[in-house]
Order: sequence, then structure tokens, then C-alpha cells
Amino acid sequence: MLDEFIRKGIREMVGGGGPPVAFLTPAGDRGLFGPESIAWKVHADFISMMIGGISSLIMQALHPQALAGVWDHSSFREDLKGRLGRTAFFIAATTYGSQEMALNIIEKVNRIHTKINGVDEFGKPYQASDPHLLAWVHLTETRSFMSAFESHRVELLSLSAKDQYFAEMKGLGERMGAIDLPASYAQTNQAIESYIPELHYGERAKSIIQLLEYFPSNLAAKPFVKLISRAGFLNLPDWVHPILGRPKPSTLERIAVNRSIDLVAIPVREALKDGVAAHSLRRVYG
Repeated sequence: MLDEFIRKGIREMVGGGGPPVAFLTPAGDRGLFGPESIAWKVHADFISMMIGGISSLIMQALHPQALAGVWDHSSFREDLKGRLGRTAFFIAATTYGSQEMALNIIEKVNRIHTKINGVDEFGKPYQASDPHLLAWVHLTETRSFMSAFESHRVELLSLSAKDQYFAEMKGLGERMGAIDLPASYAQTNQAIESYIPELHYGERAKSIIQLLEYFPSNLAAKPFVKLISRAGFLNLPDWVHPILGRPKPSTLERIAVNRSIDLVAIPVREALKDGVAAHSLRRVYG
């Protein structure tokens, strides 16, 4: 009963359905990363990935040109669950899918990006395939995923393992069209901060962030969804909160939310233990 309740809460945020049987074939295919990679380890923890996904979307909404592509060419505002579901599948397919599955979805997204262009809220032209904007999306996602994993996963990663994650993900980001991506945690944070002069918290960003803060969900799933959303805000770098016109979260709030996540994470991980990563491991090793 608890497992099904948790699955319903997750479907409220990202959709999804039955067992991921598409990840079982072809036998022996290691995909882009392989089971020994840090990407497999980090991306397998679904609850921290949900939290990291929220914080990365908040940060991405602060860049007017990155936001403009979503604002003009996406159903994000009307179908938030669909957008998060597509993002979750992209991460799953590129991390755990076969070579063919991963390369096909990369090609599909790259092809879509070539058709997305326009002007942002300041009248500045943008193109979704711009390497500078693609880098911003990549940097905020990888930083958010690693930060959430650090905060909410009991297993500790060494500094070299963390850096290995960014080196692995650099390859994926460059397949997506970004260039000169950093290959370490420290360099990733530095690269993100170099974008600060370009960020803007205007009406568009406010509407997106409000949507993420008050994530639409049914009554039964609302406490779970609200907790994940709040954890996503706490997962932001400290310098983001003043941009949002908010104080930095207090130590007490962080402790309270982290403890709540720790409690929820136990049944979530149990409910999802036979998920994408487990299916993909069977594909590789039989």
C-alpha cells in the first residue's frame, strides 16, 4: 500500500507507468557510461534527482534567453508534469539506455533545438542551439543533481569521484552542443557564477518559479510534492536566494527538511529498487 502511494506521488510530479522493460535490451550493451560510472550511481537515486531537477529548473528560469525558449515553444506552464517527465526520460535514456537509445534521443533533442528561436523579454534574439545557453542548462543540471545527491544520499563520494561525475557529464553536454564545459565540481560552480550578470528575475521567471513552488498535485500527494519542491529550493546555491528576493534558508529549516527527506527517502528507494538502473544492470550483465 505504501509503495503504491509513493508511486502515485511520483507520477504526480513526473508521470511514468510500468516497468522500464525497454532498458533490458540489447544484452551486453553498456550504453554511454556503463555501470562503473559515477553517473549511474548519482542518477539512480530518484529522490535526489527529483530535488535536483526542481532546483535546476529554478536556476534555468533566471536566464532570460534560456527561459524564452521554454516560454515561446513549450507547454511547460500548462503541462509541468509532462515537461518534467520528458526531462526525466532524457536523463534515464542517456544515462542507462543502450547506445542506440541514448544516441537517438540526443539526436532528437538536438534536432528540436535547431527549430527553436525568437527574442527574449528584452527583445534580444536567441537560438536554443546556442552553445552558451546549452552550457547554462548543462551546468545547472549537473550541479543541482550532485548537490542533491550530497545532501540526501547517505553514501559519501570522494572529491575525485565527484569530479569524475562532471568529467563524464561533460561528454554528454558536448554531444548536446555545448562547448568547453568544465570537468570538475569546483570549475562547474565557477562557470555557473560567471553567468550571474546575465540573470534576471522578472515577471516570466516569477511565474515559472511560483509554479514550481506550488506544484499542482492532487490532495493525497500534496505533502510529498510540497516537500520535494521545498527541498529543491534549499538545494540552490546561497547566492540565488537574494536574486529571488528571499533570505537564505536558516540552518533549522535545512535540518527539518533534510530529516523529512531522509524519512521519505527510505520507502521511496524501496519502492523504486527495481527501476531503470536495475533493469539496465540486467541488460549489461545478464
